Amino acid sequence: MTNEEWSLVEPLLPKKKLTCPPKWTKRQILDGIFYQLKNGCNWRDLPKDFPPYSTVFWHYKQWRSQGIIQKIIEELHRRLRQQEKKTCGRL
Repeated sequence: MTNEEWSLVEPLLPKKKLTCPPKWTKRQILDGIFYQLKNGCNWRDLPKDFPPYSTVFWHYKQWRSQGIIQKIIEELHRRLRQQEKKTCGRL
């Protein structure tokens, strides 16, 4: 995920409760979710440079049930359509 995409997505994610600092950032977890969704691999087969699959999958289930994944997809899709509309007129 690019820094620009992250700046669009980060405000859509739930705020962290006041507990101990997390071992993995939301961005790392979301990168793992996007990797799995893009490649269609088993959750257990996520590469080792992502957080553990159980962490990624748990957040995916939580965020999906809260509608957050859908909001992220809609926001990125909306931005992509705006970008395409701008570049489509140029020849």
